Amino acid sequence: MGRVRQADIARVAGVSQATVSVVLGGNRTGVRLSERTRLRVLAAAEQLGYVPDPVAKLLASSRNNLFGVCTFTSAFTGGPGHPVLAGIEAEAAALGKDLIMFTADPDRIGRVRLADGCLFLGRHVPAAALGELLAAGFPIVHIGRRSDLGGRVPSVDADYAAASAEVVTRLARAGHRRVRYLREPDDTPPARDREHGVRTAAAEAGLTLTVTRTDGAGLGAATIRGWRTDGMTALLVEETETGALFHATRRALCEAGVSVPSELSLAVLGRPPSGTTGPEISGFEVPRRALGRAAVRLLAAQVDRGVAPASRLLDCPPVAGETIAAVR
Repeated sequence: MGRVRQADIARVAGVSQATVSVVLGGNRTGVRLSERTRLRVLAAAEQLGYVPDPVAKLLASSRNNLFGVCTFTSAFTGGPGHPVLAGIEAEAAALGKDLIMFTADPDRIGRVRLADGCLFLGRHVPAAALGELLAAGFPIVHIGRRSDLGGRVPSVDADYAAASAEVVTRLARAGHRRVRYLREPDDTPPARDREHGVRTAAAEAGLTLTVTRTDGAGLGAATIRGWRTDGMTALLVEETETGALFHATRRALCEAGVSVPSELSLAVLGRPPSGTTGPEISGFEVPRRALGRAAVRLLAAQVDRGVAPASRLLDCPPVAGETIAAVR
């Protein structure tokens, strides 16, 4: 037998299809029905094994406990988005929410309205599409701070500035006075936050700081030796999605024959790429799984309780590591 229709239930119960629709819809309009008729319809539905059409249920209700996830970054290949999705899944399950994944198509973002609200992940989510959703009052949360759209996009992000400042403070306590910070040319909010934290802490500690924007190309032994001649004793490296900058730095240090940390201290503002060997690199953890869970809670507060969205910053636990040492 195919899908059971409301007409089938009406035939078995001996009532009109309109009556079946009213009963199965919970009689939200307050139509007067006898209890006997209601029970007869429910008995017929149970007898026939009726299962409500989920699409029809969605159209008839303003809420279906379904949260969307639209990711514009690597999520299923071990990239930085993977632990975020794990956190999203765990918190959604805890709150009794189902998830629906939307592919990253900038021209079709409007389809996320099939869900009660949507989480967005990745720095390339188009601002115009987010602005349209905000204007329509559709609940959204962006994982990662957005500096565009007048700061109106509700977001959850890591406190990169405070965590980066803490690493610089560690270097200062170890006696370092000349520090160089390597960061990629891309000017993203996390990159700006990291640099702000580094500059603020360096100024407070009286350090001489040099910021170099590079993707790692051309970074070699001669460059490292030149920096060492200028008195550099510590090197900070920005965490990036590809890890290319960190790998280039490690390769240059090796070619220059510089020992870490006995000759030069090294720290990553975040964590090094997976599979990195040798001593544990000093830095901090980006709480990606916690970001996913916090984003779901923020979206649920909007959808379920109508709470006005307020962006959040999560602390980044420090990683002591073994690559920061006192200056000889």
